[in-house]
Amino acid sequence: MISRDLMKLVRLGLCMLVLMAALSTAIASEYHGVVISGDLPVPGATVTVMQGGKKFVAVTDLQGFYSFPTLVDGPATVNVEMTGYAQVKREIAVAPNAATDKWELQLLSLEQMRTTLKPVLSTGIAETPIQSEPKKTGEAPRQKGETAPASDEVAQRAAEGLLINGSVNNAATSQFTLAQRFGNTASGRALYNFSLNVRLNNSTFDAKSYSLTGIDTPKPDTSQITGGFALQGPLKIPGLLRNGPNIFVGYQRTRDSTAVTTPGLVPDIAERNGDFSQAVNAQGQPVVIYDPATGQPFPGNKIPINPQAQALLNLYPLPNFSGSTQYNYQIPLITDAHKDAFISTASKTIGRKDQITGTFAATSTRNSSTTLLGFVDTTDGLGMSSKINWAHTLNARLRINLGYQFSRQSTRLTPYWENRENISGNAGITGNDQTPTYWGPPTLNFSRGLTSLTDGQSSFIRNATNGVSYIMRWNHAAHNVSGGFDFRRQQFNYLSQANPRGTFNFTGAATAGNTTRGGSDVADFLLGIPDASNIGFGNADKYLRQSVYDAYLVDDWRVTPQLTLNVGARWEYGAPITELKGRLVNLDVVSGFSAIAPVLASDPVGTLTRQRYPTSLMRPDRNGIEPRIGMSWRPIPGSSMVVNAGYGVNYDTSVYQGIAIQMAQQAPLAKSLTVQNSAACPLTLANGFEPCSTTTAQTFGVDPNFRVGYVHTWDLKVQRDLPGSLQMVVTYLGIKGTRGVQEFLPNTNPLGAVNPCPSCPTGFEYMVSNGNSTRESGQIQLRRRLHSGFTASLLYTFSKSIDDDSALGGQGAVSDSSSSSGTETQSQTPATIAQDWRNLSGERGLSNFDQRHLLNVQVQYTTGMGMAGGSLMSGWRGRLYKEWTIQTQIIAGSGLPQTPIDSSVVVSGYSAFVRPSVTGESLYAAPPGLFLNPGAYKAPPLGQWGNARRNSITGPSQFSLDASMVRTFRLKPKVNLDLQIAATNVLNHVTYSTWQSSITSTQFGLPAAANSMRSLQTSLRLRF
Repeated sequence: MISRDLMKLVRLGLCMLVLMAALSTAIASEYHGVVISGDLPVPGATVTVMQGGKKFVAVTDLQGFYSFPTLVDGPATVNVEMTGYAQVKREIAVAPNAATDKWELQLLSLEQMRTTLKPVLSTGIAETPIQSEPKKTGEAPRQKGETAPASDEVAQRAAEGLLINGSVNNAATSQFTLAQRFGNTASGRALYNFSLNVRLNNSTFDAKSYSLTGIDTPKPDTSQITGGFALQGPLKIPGLLRNGPNIFVGYQRTRDSTAVTTPGLVPDIAERNGDFSQAVNAQGQPVVIYDPATGQPFPGNKIPINPQAQALLNLYPLPNFSGSTQYNYQIPLITDAHKDAFISTASKTIGRKDQITGTFAATSTRNSSTTLLGFVDTTDGLGMSSKINWAHTLNARLRINLGYQFSRQSTRLTPYWENRENISGNAGITGNDQTPTYWGPPTLNFSRGLTSLTDGQSSFIRNATNGVSYIMRWNHAAHNVSGGFDFRRQQFNYLSQANPRGTFNFTGAATAGNTTRGGSDVADFLLGIPDASNIGFGNADKYLRQSVYDAYLVDDWRVTPQLTLNVGARWEYGAPITELKGRLVNLDVVSGFSAIAPVLASDPVGTLTRQRYPTSLMRPDRNGIEPRIGMSWRPIPGSSMVVNAGYGVNYDTSVYQGIAIQMAQQAPLAKSLTVQNSAACPLTLANGFEPCSTTTAQTFGVDPNFRVGYVHTWDLKVQRDLPGSLQMVVTYLGIKGTRGVQEFLPNTNPLGAVNPCPSCPTGFEYMVSNGNSTRESGQIQLRRRLHSGFTASLLYTFSKSIDDDSALGGQGAVSDSSSSSGTETQSQTPATIAQDWRNLSGERGLSNFDQRHLLNVQVQYTTGMGMAGGSLMSGWRGRLYKEWTIQTQIIAGSGLPQTPIDSSVVVSGYSAFVRPSVTGESLYAAPPGLFLNPGAYKAPPLGQWGNARRNSITGPSQFSLDASMVRTFRLKPKVNLDLQIAATNVLNHVTYSTWQSSITSTQFGLPAAANSMRSLQTSLRLRF
């Protein structure tokens, strides 16, 4: 169905190209400027941009303007050349809404012209055709097609041809470059470029996925195939469209399958029969199973099995190896991904002052993934986007751009059990949603390492965005002023539920008796007694709406030839999200959280505080003014030293979506509960989703005065050339974050503590914006410019990041007893909820992304360049040896921080946020077979929170070495074949992503997963 819809969209895009000669290239980050000499424009100047190994060329129009509308954000090198003028070259940074660059050329003297007009050698770097340069009018000279780069040998021989003193070797008249020009338009005919590409990879050439258990698991057959085509040229329809727009049409199809060997722990034969006589805990000590009804040990540690547990137990596979208490099951998990992508762009100049550009793109994706328990879930997506832009030149100094953008994306997730079997109903589990769409088992989480029983949740998401933009650029004397505004209306349409099948959490508390470390989480499960439960369903269809605004004004001021200032300000405002039918719920909170009551967007008046809230239930924060200033200074005229510095403020206006989704999925609009097993609220598998008098029906609340977070950013960079074609850049970067997101559980207390307010509400999360963060980093980069075919760069970064945020430091949403992302091994859960709600500053620690050391080395060598590189080699040996480009990249870094977790502790139905206490033993003095020392932590004393700090574990170090070989084979004068062979992890070196950091898990101190092993890919691209 999706493929047919995609073809309809493709046909629609082609029709739009024919009927509207106005669609064009995507208005991504446009880079533009003007070239002048004195106060007069310089038409016909060549502007070359080098970025990411690609070369883009444009020629200034009659007003001296040039434009590159399709450059990616990031650094680039710009070179401006014009016969009779001194060449100008400098580094720039491509960014959205960048100011107009102004280039002033100096006229050469006659003697300088004679000495500087020399042949230009090809760099050998592949050019990328673009639609960036403004189109010429009938009075302007016609721009010829871009020349494909010649080989070093050919370029050198053409450059050294016989010249008359003072003349220039015109490459267009060289017999060699004529034979190798790509898209030659010397005949004046229409230019059409066409290319075919294919990327191939098969598991035959890849290394086997690393086995964490050491068990040899067969490698399944997988492959990755990508193919596509691209067509570029003017659109002409005889008798209908004579001078149509320049168009680009591209299509790409991807079909990938990958496999990762994944271990897990499943119930063994003895446990399936209720026999725990050989059971041990994470420390290897025997476990005693106590009868929850009598408080006495079960005879022989053998227990009866609950009928609901038996039905769910049958969904687990049997172990496929033995001899380990950490893992006993391992298989390769296969993921299939299919993707079709289509894009069409066009550009048309109307008269001398107007240009219309646009794009239409469509993408279809079909993915499937298999869980460790054999459940296959599928995800289908269909997206489209279109943009149209009108550029108008009012005069030589003033230009405006007006644009409209539309995008739509739909994603459907179909879990394995949807419409297949009502597992919960057949097992006798009540209280969850048992409509066919949400059939399947409840999620089961275990604190001591057993693989979670989980499957995806059915959902259908349709998002759409409409936007308009206006940009004005004006230059006068030394000032280049740009300003504009953007408006976006966003729709987030959900047909999904938070947790319709429900979640049970097992910690071993039910069978622990009066001990602190007895019992077994598996025994609790077999007896049908969970320690906590979570449910959330109802109000499945949600129609969220948001408006986003921004406006800016920037002046790029060339104060002196040595000093440039970039001064401006930006205002951003993202309105709090509303629901189309007013179906949002927040909490009306009394000071100190002694009482709460729900407040609905349909009637936004608090019953406790009598406050009137807006329909979003959150008050807007319109104070998003962002001042920015940048400086580029050459302190010594004629020196290569350049000093860059800057300061700016940035607001995060994207925080509301996740908040609105949680407000839309709770009582009284839906059934939402987070309950802990107790005498007042006894939980069983059969009746685990019933309301409890001691627990609130709502599970989430947010401060109605929530403020949008922002960061201050400042940097200083010094760049200087060194002998030996070297360049050194030293950079300092500082970031200070304010108003970060924090989440906590009101009225919670440590295990064993006396509750100071038994009547206060519990069982809900609350979000505020009082977090802070800091990050400082220093970088040193050493780069060798291309010489004799060799170039290299080395970048070292030393940084430190600290925060007490939930979203920044904790990586997103909060974590409760329902937390299960579909992973099959019980790894650590990010500590996103504050452990002590009365001491939020106690969460301050290393940020999750804090990587203290990072080294990036890149080396590139092109054969056949330079006298020592074999440039004089000829014949078949020269043809075989020359023009190969070999690239290598090495990345080495220290590990990322992780938080130790005591998953056996459940507070108000929430787990995986309580930290243990430290014992004083060295964390990294690990016993054989482990990477962390289990003896470094212990359970917190009764009545106290754990004293281990957040993110106090350093994760595994990272290392990768990738390499590639690239060459262009010139089959015919206008036919080229590009070949690339790329390998990742060339050394097949084993590195790990994270450690298992739950101290109650039998896998504590083991790697959670291994990074990818060696993989080889071959790419071919035919251009003609």
